[in-house]
Amino acid sequence: MSETSPTRRKTLTTLSAAVGATFMPRVGQPQAAPAFQFCLNMSTIRGQKLGFVKELEVASKAGFRSVEIWINTLEDYLKSGGTVADARKRLSDLGLQVEDAIGFAQWIVDDDAVRAQALEQLQREMDLLAQIGCKRIAAPPMGATQKPGLDLQKAGERYRAILDLSDKTGVVPQLELWGFSKNLSRLSEVLYVAAESGHPSARLLLDVYHIYKGGSSPASLPLVGKPSIEIFHVNDYLATMPPSTITDADRVYPGDGVAPIRDLLKVLKNPDRTIILSLELFNKTYYAQDALEVAKTGLNRMKAMAKGV
Repeated sequence: MSETSPTRRKTLTTLSAAVGATFMPRVGQPQAAPAFQFCLNMSTIRGQKLGFVKELEVASKAGFRSVEIWINTLEDYLKSGGTVADARKRLSDLGLQVEDAIGFAQWIVDDDAVRAQALEQLQREMDLLAQIGCKRIAAPPMGATQKPGLDLQKAGERYRAILDLSDKTGVVPQLELWGFSKNLSRLSEVLYVAAESGHPSARLLLDVYHIYKGGSSPASLPLVGKPSIEIFHVNDYLATMPPSTITDADRVYPGDGVAPIRDLLKVLKNPDRTIILSLELFNKTYYAQDALEVAKTGLNRMKAMAKGV
């Protein structure tokens, strides 16, 4: 049979098509989303005092595509002459998405006047964040950290009030666990408050350090439920630092301590949603170093910790 015969050409064409179908994804076939997205909380390089723009540039250059900004840093940028339009353009040019913003409105306190001011503050902050494409804002128990005995049922009602604001802005407050607080320091407490809110958008913002600091067992994390967590703060701690004395400044890179991070990530992994892992450190040793090197190191450590989970 000739090499150029129609039969031979047809056979080769059929085989090529079969091989291509084996190794190439089908047109329109959805690709699985990554289990984790790596994010830089600007607390990690906050001590270098770079300002809003340079923090974004460092994050992008280090290889991050997601960031958590601090509200006051953005506000300082706007006060110094920056505009929302400029902020949006810089984020777009740098290939960055603002996943969450760190704020400290006292929405949970018993004082009615302070709480009313906090709601106005949150409304303003949410409106601003919506304009730069951010869909989340941290909602820690600010103002209710020193005195124990907060009525958690009332806290649930107050969380509901700020979740109602999110219905208008699209920016959802993430109920944040603070392990050093006299209230909302344990998983059971934030779970209760979130459930008491009765709002479908209720979400929890948890943290490796705060779970340890507040004395919650990592074994309790599965009780939270995968739909409740969209973003998770990642860090590590040393064996020599007990919960009673450890502070924010003692946090270290993932993998440099003894935290059961990989076990936590296995629980968090959600087949229905990419979980955002955000590096949140306050280490003064890192603040004395080059911000870009700190950001690069942090990203590499997170990737290594999440590999194979």
